Amino acid sequence: MHGLFITGTDTGVGKTWIGSKLTRLLREHGIVIAPRKPVESGCDSLDGELIPVDALQYFHAINAHEPLDTICPYRYSKLTAPDQAARDTGQPLSLEMLIDACQCNDDHFLIVEGAGGFYSPIAEYALNADLAQALKLPVLVVAADRLGCQNHVLLTLEAIKQKGLQTMAIVLNQVSSESNSDLNNQAALQNRTAAPVFSVSYGSD
Repeated sequence: MHGLFITGTDTGVGKTWIGSKLTRLLREHGIVIAPRKPVESGCDSLDGELIPVDALQYFHAINAHEPLDTICPYRYSKLTAPDQAARDTGQPLSLEMLIDACQCNDDHFLIVEGAGGFYSPIAEYALNADLAQALKLPVLVVAADRLGCQNHVLLTLEAIKQKGLQTMAIVLNQVSSESNSDLNNQAALQNRTAAPVFSVSYGSD
């Protein structure tokens, strides 16, 4: 395996939190990582420069061994889907541009984080699913561990299968400090997929 693609069942489920911690862990085990968050919308502006907050976490996770511009070359201020944000600037974003942005040395382990869910638009006429398929990467699925997530996860797994890709693992992320002890999404999902299912507690390292 030469890399992985990180997707979510929705936006705001903790893809970057999971992805950056995984990046740091692999680097600490001697693996050379090439993280890519090729496009990020909703960027903050600092001294006239758009700062990609998510990509910045990957930048710190590899101790700044690659430029932030390499990790995230396409940045937009509007908090909309990347294809719409790019279109609003008058410079549409193509799938080919994102594929090129995800290239790295052959001896690097490529970690690519998409934008939103697997079927969310990421470029003109292209979904996150199309980028993952073009890169031929196995997929790590991140979901918020809450009521209803089983449906979201299973739909995402089916979409990944339809694209001819492998689901590497599923991470259930407790995105709130409030837990529901009656839920056991991890066990329920593990009974329905061969991919390993992990549960991560809110605020854990």
